[in-house]
Amino acid sequence: MAHFVTLIPGDGIGPEVCDAARRAIDATGVAIEWDLQEFGADAYVREGPALLERVIASVREHGVALKGPTSTPSGTGFRSINIALRRDLDLYAGVRPCRALPGIATPFPQTDVVVIRMNTEDLYAGIEYARDEDTAAGLREIVAATRGAELPDDSGISLKPLSYGASARVARAAFEYARAKGRRRVSAVHKATVMRATDGLFLEACREVAATYDDIEFDDRLVDNACAKLVMRPQECDVLVMPMLYGDIVSDVAAGLIGGLGVAPGANLGDEVAVFEAVHGSAPRHAGKNRANPFAMMRSGAMLLRHIGEADAAERG
Repeated sequence: MAHFVTLIPGDGIGPEVCDAARRAIDATGVAIEWDLQEFGADAYVREGPALLERVIASVREHGVALKGPTSTPSGTGFRSINIALRRDLDLYAGVRPCRALPGIATPFPQTDVVVIRMNTEDLYAGIEYARDEDTAAGLREIVAATRGAELPDDSGISLKPLSYGASARVARAAFEYARAKGRRRVSAVHKATVMRATDGLFLEACREVAATYDDIEFDDRLVDNACAKLVMRPQECDVLVMPMLYGDIVSDVAAGLIGGLGVAPGANLGDEVAVFEAVHGSAPRHAGKNRANPFAMMRSGAMLLRHIGEADAAERG
């Protein structure tokens, strides 16, 4: 029986690395029917919002997708196509495993860490106000009236929304991942010492979720300390769960420990659907030159195979 999977090549180097990953998956012998969906900055310019609706419909129908990197349109349009896709499909947990492999040079061969980040809230939610917007002036007035802090008139403002519900949900995803993969510990990464209303809430949610998982160890770490530990003693890090901005940075640090972004796979998971994609971007300056490393996409494909119940094929690949 064939599996139906949405294939989103993306743009830049996306089509090249996606094609290599697709061929590697097909070579395992697993029967997959690929539903090809063009999706990226150029396609958005041509199709507009209908593009997102079409791709989302395909992913919802099949429940799983392999996605290449996409560029963000400049000027008008979505602030980020990736963020729009994750938001509309409710792909609330980004999973980025970073495990050193034989044959890939690294001074940290014992690295085996998984970064799990929020995907739908935090600073990357895209709620921003330019310095010359009337709304920004109104927000500066509110801050002055309620906090006594005078923001300069030329200040832009970005909001950092973090809800208890979303924090608890990604924390549960981290603990469920740890339990399913036989991991020993989940660490919440935050800056609650400074951002008490947001990161403090995130840490509170993680602690309350942790109390329901007696079989998994739990601790918490300030994000700066977590980064220092990663580059000094990565073998002491296991599953790290954190808000989106920290996750974007920390996962790149962890990828650097195992050979770089070209070998780092990833997945975006929701309760109903899953989208697998490499951590790296679209690198348009390298497009069409057939020199981009496809290994990160191949490893993402292996994650996809495990997700659809084809673990033996994933190991063969």
